[in-house]
Amino acid sequence: MSTLETIIIAIVEGLTEFLPVSSTGHMIITQNILGVESTEFVKAFTFIIQFGAILSVVVLYWKRFFQLNNTPAPEGASDLKRFLHKYDFYWKLLVAFIPAAVLGLLFNDLIDEMLESVTVVAVTLILGGVFMLFCDKIFNKGSEETKLTEKRAFWIGMFQCISMIPGVSRSMATIVGGMAQKLTRKAAAEFSFFLAVPTMFAATLFKMLKIFLEPQGMQILKDNLGTLIIGNVVAFIVAMLAIKFFISFVTRYGFKAFGWYRIIVGGIILVMLFTGHNLTIA
Repeated sequence: MSTLETIIIAIVEGLTEFLPVSSTGHMIITQNILGVESTEFVKAFTFIIQFGAILSVVVLYWKRFFQLNNTPAPEGASDLKRFLHKYDFYWKLLVAFIPAAVLGLLFNDLIDEMLESVTVVAVTLILGGVFMLFCDKIFNKGSEETKLTEKRAFWIGMFQCISMIPGVSRSMATIVGGMAQKLTRKAAAEFSFFLAVPTMFAATLFKMLKIFLEPQGMQILKDNLGTLIIGNVVAFIVAMLAIKFFISFVTRYGFKAFGWYRIIVGGIILVMLFTGHNLTIA
């Protein structure tokens, strides 16, 4: 991968990671357009640069990540419940993270196979886009709930599992999961950002471990260290801007614009594929 290709893919990651349009799907499309060969390193690169994107969440919401719950625990609570109350934020992130962690380990090879298919991405972009045209009416009628319970966290985590299919969008799945649990759009979007941190961090570590275990894996990482650093820095900067834009936009306008965007992009790709056109322009 050239430096320019690295920067372009990282910009796409930063822009789309926290928008409900599928960052993985867009990076797969971008790689095909640029003519970047889908090597094991390139597959890992798309996960590893997510570290830069999730770091932007920690920076923007650092008070949530580094401040314990100092409100009084319920009267008569056991020592365990007092502990969980104090570390409430981390406990609910863990509850939401577990479903994807388990299924991700079980179906990792299948997920890698689907990452090769632009057709899968195009179809899921369209299906998800159609759904997003109506999700505001379906899930968020008059909802003013902002409190996240353990049960709500768990079900949001279950929704996140759907995003293992390329093109679905982790952001879309978790935000819709939050809205299905009666959270406001803003509350659902913010928890989606928070949940991205352990989920994507774990995915990054897992991909790096797989490379380490391969023959010459350490050498591959050393040879591409500059590429990884550039990718993470660019993804970090762009993701910070995207998060600020998204919270403001979705709170005010909802998800319909993202739905139409997904349908248009997915439709164009399918038409190109079915008419024998190659996405590569490089």
